Amino acid sequence: MQAEHPLAPPTRDPAGFAAFYEQQFDTVLGFVTRRVDRPHLAADLTADIFVAALENAHTYDARRGAPVAWLHGIARNVLSAHWRGSTREQHAVARITGRRVLDDQDISALVERIDAARAARQLAAAHDALSEPLRAVLDLVVLDGLTTREAAQALNISAATARVRLFRARKALRTSGQMRADHRETVVLEATQ
Repeated sequence: MQAEHPLAPPTRDPAGFAAFYEQQFDTVLGFVTRRVDRPHLAADLTADIFVAALENAHTYDARRGAPVAWLHGIARNVLSAHWRGSTREQHAVARITGRRVLDDQDISALVERIDAARAARQLAAAHDALSEPLRAVLDLVVLDGLTTREAAQALNISAATARVRLFRARKALRTSGQMRADHRETVVLEATQ
């Protein structure tokens, strides 16, 4: 379920940021679980994203777009830093304090989310052949529910460029899906002969 886009921007004020966190938690956790397959890593990365958002709340500029687009931009940066093994991500993890220990119910819920996202990761394998710019727009619009304009803002590109990239990505996936369907049909026909 897509989180409602917040009317107010994130603030460094604890109460204001807590409301922003509550409103966006499921959106960010969904973004992360579509990209990782370990519950503890998903929880850690989600925490890192909100720590980075809190530390950078002063950089939010309403003229550049919606808070959800700003947050997805931060989420992409944190995940990229994680995959590169950057020192910035490692320092962010070290600064987090007061993390809640995951109990069995939390882990079960994360495992369920990861299992549900497994089918999405199989489709993601088909879009691995797409260039990074095409994948970035496609992921933000299709998987994360941003508008094309919000995705453009998160990626710091024009809305027209985002629309072209989205069109090309969808066309490539349709072509890839048709080729896989044709291949399955050929395999089935050969097996019955």
